[in-house]
Amino acid sequence: MKISEYEIFQLGQGVASGQTWASSAIILKVTTSDGLVGYGEAVPTLRVRPVIEALREVGRVYKGKDPLDFEKNRWEWYKHDFYLCESFESTTALSAFDIACWDLAGKHFGAALHQLLGGVFRDKIKLYANGWYSACVEEEQWAEKAKVVVAKGYRALKFDPFGAYFDWIDRSGIKTALKRIEAVRNAVGEDVELLIEHHGRFNPNSAIALAKELERFEPLFVEEPVHPENTKGLEKYRKSTKVRVALGERVITKQQLVTLAEKHLVDFFQADVTNIGGVTEAKKVCAITEAYGIEIAFHNAFGPIQNAVTLQLDASIPNFLIQESFYDYFPSWKRELIYDSTPVVNGHSQVSKKPGIGVDVNEKMLEELRVEGQEAFDPEEPVWVVKETWKSGY
Repeated sequence: MKISEYEIFQLGQGVASGQTWASSAIILKVTTSDGLVGYGEAVPTLRVRPVIEALREVGRVYKGKDPLDFEKNRWEWYKHDFYLCESFESTTALSAFDIACWDLAGKHFGAALHQLLGGVFRDKIKLYANGWYSACVEEEQWAEKAKVVVAKGYRALKFDPFGAYFDWIDRSGIKTALKRIEAVRNAVGEDVELLIEHHGRFNPNSAIALAKELERFEPLFVEEPVHPENTKGLEKYRKSTKVRVALGERVITKQQLVTLAEKHLVDFFQADVTNIGGVTEAKKVCAITEAYGIEIAFHNAFGPIQNAVTLQLDASIPNFLIQESFYDYFPSWKRELIYDSTPVVNGHSQVSKKPGIGVDVNEKMLEELRVEGQEAFDPEEPVWVVKETWKSGY
């Protein structure tokens, strides 16, 4: 069995209701010499064109190879790409091919991916909702939308209450954020977990000022409290607060993880399967974190293939914490692309036992949703925020 061809699909439907990055997707279709088809996904966030070019580069290495040679194929690309350890575009392209190959492996052996990775540790995956708070500015809006999420059955919610503040935050901004958090807490009660997203945007002093106020809410974790490259700043933060820290969506090598783990800078690791190197490297970082007593909460924000493969990994690892889910807040076409086959029921996803990553793809929709060019760009609101929440900051 050899990889005979691959096809890259840039998908979109204009700027959907939600984040601009959520309204697009990059799907990879890989076909073998014996007619099997596997799917992968790459990250689009303001990088659509360079990521597509990177996929073509990686494809030159993978085409003609046995898709079951996961380690060998990854190593071959590592040999050719001088900047793999530093390039998001390279790692997400590699991830897409690796995911597609694992999908092929499952179909080849007639087994669900989790069966190839160690079997079933859990067959139902606990989720936390993200993307639910679009257009929330006033406390009443936060409270009402939080009630809707909990009514769906979710027992954990993540949100970014910090408006337009970037790098620093003043007392007024802290008070506004605390009012929003308190509104959500009062709306959902004490038994629902709160996860506070910082998007890696604060300097250490501002992050510490926030942490001292956040401690009373006992969040399950705070995410990326300081700029992600500021390791020394994160050390300062850890010495100054008791809140638990989650990070990892921008970690693209297992070596970076080891550095963070050895310095005890992370409690929960949020590897992104479409960033870290696919299933092959994701499985390794799960083992590394287990050795350090760190739990896994995969980052999972982009599309239905990423979501499907992430759920398969969740099913097989012992050190699972909770899974991020945008599924109910995707543009509807992303659910329809996989026939809505990974629904959320009472805040959980059932693990698919179908071969490969566990979903079928509507190939007709792949053709209908093809688009070209870069995502929409709004100079008034960064692409990484939930839509229309970059307000009421200063």
